Amino acid sequence: MLRLTEIKLPLDHQADAIEQAILKKLAITSDDLIEFTVFKRGYDARKKNNILLIYTLDISTHKEALLLEKFNQDPHVKPTPDMEYKFVAQAPKQLTQRPVVIGMGPCGLFAGLVLAQMGFNPIILERGKEVKKRTKDTFGFWRKKILNTESNVQFGEGGAGTFSDGKLYSQIKDPKHYSRKVLHEFVDAGAPKEILYVSKPHIGTFKLIMMVETMRAKIIELGGEVRFEQKVEKIHFKNDESITFEESNLTDFTAKQVQGVTLASGEHIETNHIALAIGHSARDTFKMLHDEGVYIKAKPFSVGFRIEHEQSVIDDARFGDNAGNKILGAADYKLVHHAGNGRSVYSFCMCPGGTVVAAASEEGRLVTNGMSQYSRKEHNANSAIVVGIEPKDYTLGKFAAKDDSVLAGIEFQRRLEEQAFRLGGENYDAPVQLVGDFLAGRKTGEHGRVTPSYKPGVTYCDLSGALPDYAVAAIREALPAFEKKIKGFSMSEATLTAVETRTSSPIQITRDKQNMQSLNAKGLFPAGEGAGYAGGILSAGIDGIKIAEAMALSMLES
Repeated sequence: MLRLTEIKLPLDHQADAIEQAILKKLAITSDDLIEFTVFKRGYDARKKNNILLIYTLDISTHKEALLLEKFNQDPHVKPTPDMEYKFVAQAPKQLTQRPVVIGMGPCGLFAGLVLAQMGFNPIILERGKEVKKRTKDTFGFWRKKILNTESNVQFGEGGAGTFSDGKLYSQIKDPKHYSRKVLHEFVDAGAPKEILYVSKPHIGTFKLIMMVETMRAKIIELGGEVRFEQKVEKIHFKNDESITFEESNLTDFTAKQVQGVTLASGEHIETNHIALAIGHSARDTFKMLHDEGVYIKAKPFSVGFRIEHEQSVIDDARFGDNAGNKILGAADYKLVHHAGNGRSVYSFCMCPGGTVVAAASEEGRLVTNGMSQYSRKEHNANSAIVVGIEPKDYTLGKFAAKDDSVLAGIEFQRRLEEQAFRLGGENYDAPVQLVGDFLAGRKTGEHGRVTPSYKPGVTYCDLSGALPDYAVAAIREALPAFEKKIKGFSMSEATLTAVETRTSSPIQITRDKQNMQSLNAKGLFPAGEGAGYAGGILSAGIDGIKIAEAMALSMLES
């Protein structure tokens, strides 16, 4: 087959326009064309009243060899790559030990699934509840302000991505096409088939809930075991100086071998292979690993607010007269500004037609996130507007962490979340300010035309004290700059909700690039967002596949 890229057609093109574009591009007749499929469909909205659809097409033709020779210098005509997933291993008939996967977010889900598909009968341990019970607890928190610290937006089957927009695209390099494996498994589990070809696929919360249950059933059917409300209190290691790692010049760290885990119930599970897919909010597990001497380093992340506009404002700014077009759907955006004080400000986790949600996982601390359903039909658009910070910032300023270890970023996050909790009234209502008041430096008394969507409720206040001074200054500079790209972005009645702190993990549990194991702990496979190797559902799923492959190969070697 041939793959054609950059086939551009008008938004309102006729049904036969794709075929005609193929015939014209390749200079062939309809008799030469056997069939074609749409591999990817995106759009170019830079000229909002002349939006173009951009297609990538896979084509069967009677003249494939001749056409490849004719277009051998054309980057837009190439052979269709083989994107079918191929398993790297198959478990022996007799397993002496089962691999353990800690965490059942997207990364742990795919690590467990692929291990099960290869016959390794994994045990998946999730500290939270199964997805339906977890959903009940999460919605209960939003309605009644009763927080379950083990069952919420952060913890439970499906991970933090379950209560999000369900975005399924990423900018990571994917030379082995693992993303196709992720998308096909999602479709098999009930996702809309369009996620296979639209350029920015998403699923939404309610569809994700159903899909996660289906994938869990598949893992169990294949011989895996899934256990909920099973918090890992301790990972056991044996010091082993005979172990060497290619990247390990860590004179202050002892080489270790994984021996097993102990659960909060007291149960012990022996294993030499653990996938650590714990997510970016498992702060107690981060501390346990640090105390055990596993190599961890601090990493940058970002903090900021959630901004909300009426979705119609974003649609009009991005699509003009084409706003409301069914193919385009609700408009999104991606913005970045480099502030004069050296800080970068950018939009993150944009949720068209969605809501701002309460994402706390610890008592007395307030966190926000964004969520959309598949329809994206809610009144408001929201996204995080965040400022990049470095490890050196964690111990500076009014939110400075007293802990100067690699875990200082966690304390820094907690201080911001505690301040947001105080500003909101110490009852999980979120502090909110109108953009106009934020830019002018005055307290907000009530909302304007943009009604905040955060539940359980909001408190209007002055957010100038909710972030470090440099972050506030950078966001105040960025919002008018974003107005130049999206008309209405810094409108006075848009709202800001504090605080967004869980953009990514504040630490990296560094792993060897070749064998995917911890630099100083053999058998420990750091994975996904919590370990600092993913950002979002798709990249986390891809990392889970990589980890499953590395674990399988390691088990066969041992």
